[in-house]
Amino acid sequence: MQNHIKKWRTQLNLTQGKLAELCGVARQTINCIENDKYDPTLDLAFKISRALNKNVEEVFIYE
Repeated sequence: MQNHIKKWRTQLNLTQGKLAELCGVARQTINCIENDKYDPTLDLAFKISRALNKNVEEVFIYE
């Protein structure tokens, strides 16, 4: 699953660490998701989207 996390995260001046903190996960988790090494759970996808003030469809591209 592709995503636009880095795009939205950098526009909000959020580090991976800060986004991870907002979502209750480790920074490495955000890194792996951004680099398409890990697909988030549905719950985490919604947490990330909320933290970025975006709809889940704006952040994640389901193929």
